[in-house]
Amino acid sequence: MTEAEALYDVGAPEPKPIDEELSVKLGHLAEDAILRGKPNGDERCDNCLYYLDTDKDISYCWHPKLRILVGGPWWCQWWEEIPEED
Repeated sequence: MTEAEALYDVGAPEPKPIDEELSVKLGHLAEDAILRGKPNGDERCDNCLYYLDTDKDISYCWHPKLRILVGGPWWCQWWEEIPEED
């Protein structure tokens, strides 16, 4: 190993305790929300009222019980249709 390689060698990646904690916390949140990584028929996060930026593949869900980043094709039990503008 060269000196430059040794300088940048940080070893194999290992999850930290915070990663384990967040994994459990977010896992419970996904279970409670019945959050799925695929649509439920025509219902998808990117056509839900709570999907903040419908032009992006991943956006913030601002539903009060979720408030996390979600993927466009995902779905949860709190999906709500976007009201039509008059």
